[in-house]
Amino acid sequence: MRAAVEAVAQARPRGRRWTDILERPVFLASVLISPAVIFIGALVAAPLGLAVWLSFTNATAGSLSGKYVGLHNFRTEWSNPQFKDAVWHTFLFTVFSQVVVLLVAGLLAHALLKDFRGKWLLRFLILLPWAAPLPLSLMGWKWIFDPSYSILDWTLVHLHISGPLTAPHFLATAKWAMASVIAVHAWRIIPFAVVIFLAGLASIPREVDDAAAIDGATGFRKFASVTLPLQLPIATVALLFGIVFTATDMAVVYILTQGGPPPSFSTEMVTTWSYKTGVESGSLGPGAAISLALLPVLAVVSIGMLLFAKRTEVT
Repeated sequence: MRAAVEAVAQARPRGRRWTDILERPVFLASVLISPAVIFIGALVAAPLGLAVWLSFTNATAGSLSGKYVGLHNFRTEWSNPQFKDAVWHTFLFTVFSQVVVLLVAGLLAHALLKDFRGKWLLRFLILLPWAAPLPLSLMGWKWIFDPSYSILDWTLVHLHISGPLTAPHFLATAKWAMASVIAVHAWRIIPFAVVIFLAGLASIPREVDDAAAIDGATGFRKFASVTLPLQLPIATVALLFGIVFTATDMAVVYILTQGGPPPSFSTEMVTTWSYKTGVESGSLGPGAAISLALLPVLAVVSIGMLLFAKRTEVT
């Protein structure tokens, strides 16, 4: 029997052997995933490795080399009041914006499950902030908030909610500036969260809804007992992406306020402070150290939320 198998193997054409290798799942999977691995390595791993190296040096602008200084950059920043304020502002910015995103995205996703006239227009308006060029949309928001010709101030004055001299300067006052950047960032992230929520709701089998209706579960009871447990894993993933996008984003804050308004700089984030230190001031070493401050925190949060999503997954 063994001799017959060996004879068949020897008689098999050589080209067929190469075909067998290509058809192996392990080899095929490696070939298909290799472009993604190369992309991540070139655009993520390499810059991250360079940032880690620079954070331990006193490198300055114009040169990627510098003297090794160990943990000096990290110690200096941890004792810097501006850095501590930036960390606190980043925490507030992330938490409040994600609360708004989850609430609004959840309501919009449930509304889009129903059929009504003009549903396509609502979908278009919801996705528009995500599809529009970010610099263009942020410049539009900056004009909206501008105290000289702000449509918000004009509306508040003409509705007699505030007087011409008491209308809020949204980007020039500490509390209004933080509220403004939170609102704009939430407006930008909501479309992404809505799509993820819709995917989670669409994955719920119709039989589950029918069984809940037979048992008399409707309204809030159905949401708490059926919809929420089934949707919790994908909602956790949506929240995870939102936290990472928000904590590492600097476009909204930098274009609208540049970390201001002075002298309080109430919207200074870790990202904007890192950019000002490393790029504008030319201190690459300290700037790299600041940029890595949130890396261990986000890593712990990501691992914890993924484990939570796995444990809450309903099979």
